[in-house]
Amino acid sequence: MSLTDHHWRAPGDRKRKRQLRRARGRPWFCSVHLEVIMHLIQVDSVQRWMEDLKLMTDCECMCILQSKPISIEKDEQNELILSSQYSTCDNLQLLLKRAWIISTELTRIAQKLEKNRWQRVHSMTVRVNCHVHSMINEYNTFTRSSSEEMHQLEKLLIDKCSEFTAFTERCLQTEDEEILKSMKSCVNETLTTVAQYFGQLIELVLTQEAQNLLRQIELSGSLYVTESAISGLFSLAQEGAHLCRIIAKEGGVVALFKICRQDIFRCLYPQALRTLASICCVEEGMHQLEKVDGILCLADILTDTSHSEATHAEAAAVIAQITSPHLTFTQHLSSFLENMEEIVTALVKLCQEASSGEVFLLASAALANITFFDTMACEILLQLNAMKILLAACSDKRIVDTPFSRDQVVTILANMSVLDQCASEIIQGNGVQLLMEMLFEKCSSGNAAEAAACERVQQKSAVTLARLSRDPEVADEAVKLSCIPRLIKLCRSPTERNNSDSVLVACLAALRRLAVMSPDGLEDSDFQQLVKPRLVDSFLLCTNMEESFV
Repeated sequence: MSLTDHHWRAPGDRKRKRQLRRARGRPWFCSVHLEVIMHLIQVDSVQRWMEDLKLMTDCECMCILQSKPISIEKDEQNELILSSQYSTCDNLQLLLKRAWIISTELTRIAQKLEKNRWQRVHSMTVRVNCHVHSMINEYNTFTRSSSEEMHQLEKLLIDKCSEFTAFTERCLQTEDEEILKSMKSCVNETLTTVAQYFGQLIELVLTQEAQNLLRQIELSGSLYVTESAISGLFSLAQEGAHLCRIIAKEGGVVALFKICRQDIFRCLYPQALRTLASICCVEEGMHQLEKVDGILCLADILTDTSHSEATHAEAAAVIAQITSPHLTFTQHLSSFLENMEEIVTALVKLCQEASSGEVFLLASAALANITFFDTMACEILLQLNAMKILLAACSDKRIVDTPFSRDQVVTILANMSVLDQCASEIIQGNGVQLLMEMLFEKCSSGNAAEAAACERVQQKSAVTLARLSRDPEVADEAVKLSCIPRLIKLCRSPTERNNSDSVLVACLAALRRLAVMSPDGLEDSDFQQLVKPRLVDSFLLCTNMEESFV
């Protein structure tokens, strides 16, 4: 957050860190712990630095040369107009990169000012001044039109930046500590004003861009223009929750659902739905969805067999987003309960007929979230033989091919396991064997998101075993498959569970449930340390095993 509480971040930074979103490159997943945000640029830190360096170097050149051209002829060819060679989307990305640099510089100025490093404060102020001029010039180069309000804000910001630069220069010319102390509060006040004007200008620019794109969607009957506008809207939405709020407030959800209700735009349904999934990560988007009967539209799309699998998959992605258990503003979705049975039925069918791992991932994630959203969903899934379908899918490595997919499946199994009828379904579908295999889930890539998904798979499989083992038949099957030794291993070996405390607690609970049903399966030391004590004491014992006292 910058000085003025405006959330401007580098396009490559990720805020919402949910692993499925990273797995697929979308911001809609909230059924797993993903951290977000997806952005227009996804590059490593070195490549990001190389890109930013070009902008920073240009700024330094402007400081040294005072914006004077090197050549006295054909000055226009020497000007840095980066946006001329890019599309509107790229121009906006360039603007956001510049805005991120300015926001970062303003924060750093505040830090240096706190330490009374006046030389650094002044040089950074000059740099910000140059960046502000460059940003405004670049935007005015590619924008179609600017409002009077925007021109006024631009002038206010430029004037205040010039005043700020002059102010800090005067501070350099005095060595009197008392005078500097009195000037410091004025510098702080000016800095705050610059940050405020800057935030207001960026907000206005982004709002205007969203309005332009939505105007194209509303007024154009051309597939090409509409597709281009939706693409631009999707790119905007990737920049984080703040941009999604702007789009929602300007009527983005309404416009996109209007597209999804017109047969002429059928080929654009997947793209429009994907954009909707992005926007509906914020409360404003959800409210708009409810107002336009978006749930009913999604249900119609999912149950319409004439639509492509891609369209069904993207509709499932929207469902996954709006039913996320991590969102706190889903309670108002009363219309979802009215359409839940047909939505769940369509999603189960999509899981069964999925032609790829990605489609299965979307559909299963939606189902997993719905099982959190309402308990009645578990009963509907049981009636639809969803347990059998999901267990069968797990045996097909082409469909369930990542820990992220297995995470969705075991989430559904864990939530369904509270039903007494679930035990027989698990036995018939060889589900205990699958849960046992999931206890061995390992991350092979070293990727943090995948490692976290593996932990969740281990944790939820242990939770499911603990719940199902109240049935003697399931407990007996688990003992026969050597679940007890594996649970003991996970408890005693931190590396086996990737040092996860949540996995440890789940394994201790499952082990205690199985020990009641089959006490002969444990050695005395295991019983004394892992079963007999209070759960918290066993937990502390196992967590201390990884400490070194050397």
